[in-house]
Amino acid sequence: MIEVIENGVYLVGGEKLVEGTAEEKKAQLASLGVEAGSRNDTIAYGILNSHNISSEEGKMKIRFDSMISHDITYVGIIQTARASGLKQFPIPYALTNCHNSLCAVGGTINEDDHVFGLSAAKKYGGIYVPANQAVIHQYAREMMAKCGSMILGSDSHTRYGALGTMAVGEGGPELVKQLLKNTWDINAPQVVLVYLENAPKRGIGPHDVAIALCGKVFKEGLVTNKVLEFVGPGVKNLSMDFRIGIDVMTTETACLSSIWETDEKVKEFYSIHGRPQDYKELRPGKAAYYDMAVKIDLSKIESMIALPFHPSNAYTIHELQANPEILKDVEAAAKAQFGDKVDFKLYDKVKDGKIYVDQGIIAGCAGGMFENICEAAAILDGKSTGDGYFSLSVYPSSVPVNLALIKNGVQGKLLEAGALFKPCFCGPCFGAGDVPANNGLSIRHTTRNFPNREGSKPGDGQLSGVALVDARSIAATALNKGVLTAATDVEIPEYDKTYSFEKGVYERRVYQGFEKPEKDAELKFGPNITDWPAMYALEDNLLVKLACVLHDEVTTTDELIPSGETSSYRSNPLRLSEFALSRREPQYVPRAKAVAAEEKKRREGFSAEVTEVLSKVTDNAQEVAKHTQFGSCVFANRPGDGSAREQAASCQKVLGGFANICYEFATKRYRSNCINWGILPFTLDKETKFDYLPGDYVFVPSIREAIKNGKEEIPAKVITEKGVEDITLYVKGLTEDEKTIILEGCLMNYYKAQAEN
Repeated sequence: MIEVIENGVYLVGGEKLVEGTAEEKKAQLASLGVEAGSRNDTIAYGILNSHNISSEEGKMKIRFDSMISHDITYVGIIQTARASGLKQFPIPYALTNCHNSLCAVGGTINEDDHVFGLSAAKKYGGIYVPANQAVIHQYAREMMAKCGSMILGSDSHTRYGALGTMAVGEGGPELVKQLLKNTWDINAPQVVLVYLENAPKRGIGPHDVAIALCGKVFKEGLVTNKVLEFVGPGVKNLSMDFRIGIDVMTTETACLSSIWETDEKVKEFYSIHGRPQDYKELRPGKAAYYDMAVKIDLSKIESMIALPFHPSNAYTIHELQANPEILKDVEAAAKAQFGDKVDFKLYDKVKDGKIYVDQGIIAGCAGGMFENICEAAAILDGKSTGDGYFSLSVYPSSVPVNLALIKNGVQGKLLEAGALFKPCFCGPCFGAGDVPANNGLSIRHTTRNFPNREGSKPGDGQLSGVALVDARSIAATALNKGVLTAATDVEIPEYDKTYSFEKGVYERRVYQGFEKPEKDAELKFGPNITDWPAMYALEDNLLVKLACVLHDEVTTTDELIPSGETSSYRSNPLRLSEFALSRREPQYVPRAKAVAAEEKKRREGFSAEVTEVLSKVTDNAQEVAKHTQFGSCVFANRPGDGSAREQAASCQKVLGGFANICYEFATKRYRSNCINWGILPFTLDKETKFDYLPGDYVFVPSIREAIKNGKEEIPAKVITEKGVEDITLYVKGLTEDEKTIILEGCLMNYYKAQAEN
C-alpha cells in the first residue's frame, strides 16, 4: 500500500518521480532534459519563502496571514497578549467555540469564556464564531483558507493543505507573538513528497488512507517536523472532502505542516464557498527536490482500524478479523502503562469469531464532513442500527454542512436508521461528549485515540478503548448491529454528492470585527478568568527535583494535562494546574507543590532542603543557594505528542516546574510551549541511561550563563540517596529570542522587559 523512500528524490513535471543513487538520479534527469532543482521548487517553499522575513540561511521567521483559536485556548492567548501590550489584532483572528460549547461543566464558566471571547473580538477587532456554529477547522476551510496563504492555529490539527494553505498548529504563546507583530521562528524544514497513485476502491474513505499513512511513518519518526507535500496522478481521483480528510490527519504523523497541489476541484471548492478569487494553481517546479518520499498506491488501501492507544497502531480490519488475538496486545499495553489501576479488557468483545463494538461516532474536523455523512447514510438507508448495546452518533462539522444534510434528506435517513445527530462540536475527540462505558469499545471517525483522551480516568479504575475507523466502515458496522465490518464488504449505493454552501448562516451570526476595533469596549470577565501568576527570571544556577519519571515510549499532551472536563478550567491557570498529570501520575501535583513551597522559602531567605542538597556538591551551600533556583522537573522519553495546548507546559510552570528532561521532544510545538513558559528543554544523548526516581535531584550550575552564551552541552550533577553522579544535558538550537525568553522566565516577562526598555 505504502512505500517509503528515505533518500532524496526529484519530481519532474509534477508527475515523474526520479529516485535512486545520486548518479542514477543525475542520469534520469539528463535523459528527461531537465536540470536538478531544489527545495525552493517545491510548493511548500514557494509559500514559506513568501512569508519569511529572515535573510539568514537555514533560519526562517514567518509571518502568518491569519489565525484561529477555539474556546479552550483563546482566553489564555488574549490574556497573555493583553499583559504583553496588545492594542489591536493585526491580522484576521477568528475565535471559534467548538470545544466548551456544551456549557455543561463547571457552572457558568464555559459561557463566561464565550462572553469574554465576543468582548475581545469587539475590543481588538476579531472574528467571533458563536457556539455550535462550526468546529474550528471547518470554519477555517469554509471562510479563511486561501491558496498560497499561511494560517496559524492554537489547535494541533490546524491543517488546510488540501486547500492550498500551509497551516500550522502551535501553542498559544506562538499566536501571542503574531498578535504582537513578531514571528514564528523555525529551522528551514525538510519537505517530504507524498506521491499519490491510482484511485481508492469503493468503500475506502480518507481515514483509511490517513491511518495507513500514520501506521507507516509515525513510530520511527520518519516525517517528524517536516512538511508533507501531496502531489501525483492520484490526487485528481480524490474529492475535496477526501483530500481534506487525509490532510487533517497529517498531524498524527508528527509532521510540521502539509500542502497539496491544487486543481479544478479546489477551484470549484472556492467557487461553491463564494470565494473564487482565493483560488490559484499551485504546482511544484520542473524538477523539485524532496528530502524523502512516501508513495501511496490508493488502489491498494484497505479498510483500516487504528487500535487503542494511538492512530499509528494500524491494522486492516480484515487482518484484525482474521486474528482477533491482536486485541490481547492492546490489553497488555494498557497493563504495562497503567498497572493494577485498571482491569482493561478488549478480547471479550470477540464472540463466535466476530468482534462486537459498543459505539460508533462520526464527528468533528475529520469525520463530520458532508461526503462522509452522506456515504454513511447511503449504507444505512432503510436499515436499522438495532436496539442492542451499539449506538451511533453523528456530529456535522458546521451548520452549513448540517443544513445541506437536512435539505438533501441525509439527516432524515440516518435518524430513521437509529443514529443520533448532535451539534457541531469537537467533544467526542477529547472526552467531552459521548464518553464510552468502562471497557467499552468505540469506533470513531475522529482524530485521536490516546488513552484517557476520550474521557476515561485510569486513576479511578475507568478505561475504555477507542479505535479510529472511517465513517464508511462505522456505518457498515452499524448495519450489522455492532459487528465490526469493513465497508468494502457491504454494498454501498450511489448517492447525490451535490453540495450547496449557505453562506448566510455565518453572515447572520458571526461577528466580523477585523479592522474595526472598539478600543473603548470593556472586556467581560467571568469569575473563572484569572491572570497568570508571577513568573521569575532564571537565576545563576538551577536545582530541580524529579516530580515525575515516565519511561513510556511516547508521552502525550493529554497525559501532561488531561482533556475532557479539565477544559472548563483552561482560563484559570491555578485551578487547571491541579489536573496536571492527574491521569498518569497522580502524585505529580503534590510533589511539585512541595518543591514550590521550598522555593518560596528560599526566596524569602532560607530553605533547609535546598541548602542540604547543595551541600553534597559544594562547600558553600548556603551562599550558592541564594543564586540557585529550585523547581520541579518532569522526565519522559519523548514528551509532547498530540495536542498543541500550551497548558501541557504552563501548568508545570504554574506549579513551579523549571525543566523537562527527555531523549527528544515528540513535536516542535510542545518544545516551543516549554520554552515560552521558561521551562528548560533539556535533552540527553541516546546512550545516556536515565534510571533515576522521583525525589532525586539534578543540579545545573551556571545555567544562566550557559543559556545566555548559547552553550549547548551542559554538565550537571544528579544527586540521589546513593550519592552524586555526573550527567551531560543538552539544550540545542535555541534562537536568540528563545534564549532571552528563558532568561526572563517566560514569554510574558520577555515582552514586559521589552516594554520597559
